[in-house]
Amino acid sequence: MAGLKLRRPEECEIDFLALGALVHRLDPGIIPFRRAREFAIHVSGGEYNVAANLASCFEKRTGIAAAMVNNGIGELIQGRVREMGVRSYYKHFQHDGVRGPNMATVYSDCGQGVRGPVVFYNRANEAGGLLQPGDFDWAKIFAGGVGWFHSGGIFAALSNTTSQLIVEAMEVAREAGAINSFDLNYRGKLWDALGGLEQGQKMIGQIVSKVDVLFGNEEDLQMGLGIQGQDVEKKTKLDPDAFFTMIERALEKFPNIKMVATTLREVHSTNRHEWGAVMWLDGERYVAPTCQLDVLDRIGGGDGFASGLIFGLMDGRSPDDALRLGWAHGALLTTFSGDVSMASLSEVEALAAGGSARVQR
Repeated sequence: MAGLKLRRPEECEIDFLALGALVHRLDPGIIPFRRAREFAIHVSGGEYNVAANLASCFEKRTGIAAAMVNNGIGELIQGRVREMGVRSYYKHFQHDGVRGPNMATVYSDCGQGVRGPVVFYNRANEAGGLLQPGDFDWAKIFAGGVGWFHSGGIFAALSNTTSQLIVEAMEVAREAGAINSFDLNYRGKLWDALGGLEQGQKMIGQIVSKVDVLFGNEEDLQMGLGIQGQDVEKKTKLDPDAFFTMIERALEKFPNIKMVATTLREVHSTNRHEWGAVMWLDGERYVAPTCQLDVLDRIGGGDGFASGLIFGLMDGRSPDDALRLGWAHGALLTTFSGDVSMASLSEVEALAAGGSARVQR
């Protein structure tokens, strides 16, 4: 891994720091919202999920920089963040009792069989979208040493200022010797409110020019970076060739990128998926095995993959082993209700090594 220069743990106060929006997700399970009587409440956020997984499953020292609203929902979210062992760096906002600012609400059922999951949002007057450069004292946060900095495309698309905040943080992170990573997570509906595809690609491009590690699937690369794709309709979604071809094109635009990784998923029904993963690192291609998943809740699987892979790299595992840890941890995430890990490192390592679902006695 000559291109990725990870700092030694003893040099860092924080192994992994994320910047993103914390949300609460209302989950009625397999019941459609139109008939729901009760909900489970999950605390989530694409960037936070990676930090929470690294802390809870992999025992890494992690942090989250985010907006926080001073009301009961904010208190609930803060409590869950503490439970996961994630250090918090909050920009606080006072709720006016009526209109906000608010912690965003995600509504997401699990679907079942031939009925797919339904996801929709209320991000009106979201506190996360109010964040802007200057809201965090990055010099102070990075002063004790940070090994890895991470953010994502959903947070970048919340407002005209959040992408600039990511750029500001990444510039400090690079100066401090941290790895910069970004999950493209292109969401057209969010970018439409900020000027559409052209503006989204411009803002994402500014961020990606600062990154070392990129997470994103073929659609993310095509929509988020303007990379020409192939006719994937005639190919299985588990075929890595199209993805590796697009990576080569992405590197022509962004030669600073040292690693790109993604999951490969073929959905046969809501509860039956085929699951794989691929990684490009320093010019080498790596492909994880393919397995069949019996899915309980698909939300968070990609973040589970990223966290397992990042742990493997931090822990000095070989690229193949690191990829398999990400693949295994992402697969395990789909067996839990909620967005963050309930797995143990031993479970992840067992599945990565070829373990099965036989009863453990």
